[in-house]
Amino acid sequence: MLSDKKFAVLIDSDNISAKYITCILDEMTRYGVITYKRIYGDWTSSQMGKWKMELLENSITPIQQFSNTVGKNATDSALIIDAMDLLYTDHVDGFCIVSSDSDFTRLASRLRESGKEVIGMGEDKTPKSFRAACTVFTNLEVLLDQDEEGTGGGAIGKEVIEQDITSIILENEDKNKATGLGEIGNRLVKKYSDFDVRNYGYSSLSKFLEEMGSFELKKSNNVVTVRMKDNRTRKQELDDYAVWLVKGSGKNGMELAALGNGMHRKFTDFKVKDYGYSTFSKFVHSIGQLEVRENKNNNKTVYLKKEE
Repeated sequence: MLSDKKFAVLIDSDNISAKYITCILDEMTRYGVITYKRIYGDWTSSQMGKWKMELLENSITPIQQFSNTVGKNATDSALIIDAMDLLYTDHVDGFCIVSSDSDFTRLASRLRESGKEVIGMGEDKTPKSFRAACTVFTNLEVLLDQDEEGTGGGAIGKEVIEQDITSIILENEDKNKATGLGEIGNRLVKKYSDFDVRNYGYSSLSKFLEEMGSFELKKSNNVVTVRMKDNRTRKQELDDYAVWLVKGSGKNGMELAALGNGMHRKFTDFKVKDYGYSTFSKFVHSIGQLEVRENKNNNKTVYLKKEE
């Protein structure tokens, strides 16, 4: 069970502020039980004062690492060595690496290669390489203030996410399968390790999807499924207009791109994904009176189907 998974939380004090500690530990309750809590740094430094106050209160074990060499991050080395020791003892199911430093990218990849789950946590400045190496990556600023409006600088655009969700639903529909809300969440995290609805100001994935406007959610026996909204009435209006435009272009047909431009001029909010299609070409293929062929210049062109 998820709640039985054991995690080691390893914190790079050189790159993370003490203000995040409560958020970090609270977030990890979503994944399992913390069996190791260690923080790495030079505890003789006056800069560690704020962290020292948090150690006893949160039962975190400080690992002393003197900064013996200028320009060389000894803290990184100590954390990496400890992580590999824990990996070989096989006492944990996963690791939480808390840092905004790209130096831990290879460590995260190595732990995942060994079948361990890697939860990354860092500030918005964390490089993409480390984010992508983790199973899941969470921005600490989002955890600190989930009520803050706006989108985090590192978040994927909502348009991109909406297209990905549409593709998932269409793929399942081709296999006559319903799409569960859980499947959408899992597949988005697999594609974007730092995907988190809280980056967009939402507390739940269901609310995030509902407000996109393209999807309908249905709950049955505690299972939530997602499908494209039924836009059949407007679809007929769009189909009729597309046919009218192609008719007006004559026997030479109308280039696909020109038809798309004409449709968008008439219907400014027109998006093919709202009707269950991933491309405009697929949308046109759905219109019974039209067909898409290449013209003599090898450009995709839309013609009226000849009556049989």
